[in-house]
Amino acid sequence: MSRRRVHAIVYGRVQGVFFRKYTSLKAQELGLEGWVRNLPDQTVEAVFEGEDGAVAKMLEWLYVGPSNSKVTSVDFSEQEAGIDSGGFSVRY
Repeated sequence: MSRRRVHAIVYGRVQGVFFRKYTSLKAQELGLEGWVRNLPDQTVEAVFEGEDGAVAKMLEWLYVGPSNSKVTSVDFSEQEAGIDSGGFSVRY
């Protein structure tokens, strides 16, 4: 089982619609570590780390998001795995 770490920026109507909360719940459901936060430009930034397949599922979910959101695009980049530990958090 290989580990993977991804940094993502999510664009669209993703603030004020519980995007961070549902992202955190989905990441925890998939057993991922990392964090999510709102950025001043109305985007959402997140880092996910865990089993390769779980990270892939999380990325797929980001393109849809929770029902009240409207994701227009997602930019992501691979990072070196093995940095995070200790669960998934919402940053403020």
